[in-house]
Amino acid sequence: MTLLSNDPSRWPSINASHISSYFAVASSVGVVYDWALTFGQEVELIWRQRWSLMTFLYLSIRYFGIIHAVINILMNLPILVTDTSCQIMFVALYWIGAVVITMLEVIVVTRLHAMYQRSRKVLIILIVAFLAVAVTNIVVAAITTKHHSGEELILSGTYRCVVEFEGDVVLLGSIYWILGTAWEVLTLCLAVRIAVKHFRELQRQSAGRIVRDCFTVLLKTHVGYFVSMLPAACLKIGYMSPMISSDKHSPETQIYLGFLQIFTLAQMFVLGPRLILSVREYHTRFMADLNASASMTSIAFREHVHVSTGGGV
Repeated sequence: MTLLSNDPSRWPSINASHISSYFAVASSVGVVYDWALTFGQEVELIWRQRWSLMTFLYLSIRYFGIIHAVINILMNLPILVTDTSCQIMFVALYWIGAVVITMLEVIVVTRLHAMYQRSRKVLIILIVAFLAVAVTNIVVAAITTKHHSGEELILSGTYRCVVEFEGDVVLLGSIYWILGTAWEVLTLCLAVRIAVKHFRELQRQSAGRIVRDCFTVLLKTHVGYFVSMLPAACLKIGYMSPMISSDKHSPETQIYLGFLQIFTLAQMFVLGPRLILSVREYHTRFMADLNASASMTSIAFREHVHVSTGGGV
């Protein structure tokens, strides 16, 4: 049911809504801008290549991000929507986030499995950890979307779509973030360990430059992904503090949550797709250099044969 009120005591809530809207729109526009920025690479490295699991994951994450951005902007625009629409948009946003996070974990498992040369032992460790995190993620998402209420508020002429949680839903979300942070630390440690091991083994091999460059690309993108995730995890866990969560309508709390949203969306919809795009780009560049080298060798060989034959005559 839509609530109308001109009570001055509601003004802090209106100001908080404005601050939250600025961050929501800014982070969503950033996601769309990154898609536009990399669309040329996407066409070349994704659409024109042979389809695979990574192709499906890339396109799903990228375009789920666009849908998420559109819904996020609509929820924060001062437009009139029904209570049902408000709830539907919230549920869509939450499940998109839960599904995308699970997809990103699949990408990380696949990358680490390849880096460890398809080791069965490492794969078992990763699958067990992945299932623990993924199941928790889905359960928390199901509980959160079930135990919530959404309504449209009109406060002093300002339209707001408000979602309220019941019970200990916020605590459950924080527990998942703690588990998710442990997962990210585990995968980062595994990536650094195998990369250092390979760098040491290939240090004395002149032919190891190609493999070393590949591991550098994998490690660099993984570290960048982790660096984006870490602030979001710390902010999410920090929100459990009563000092921060006690006054949800204060400008400081809204700014805090705004930066949390920026880091979270950057991790999922900007750096997430780049985990695949960076590897595809390296592979394409490597194949181009290899073909160019083969062409130069072929030309040099033909010139050598021509000179040798000419000298014999």
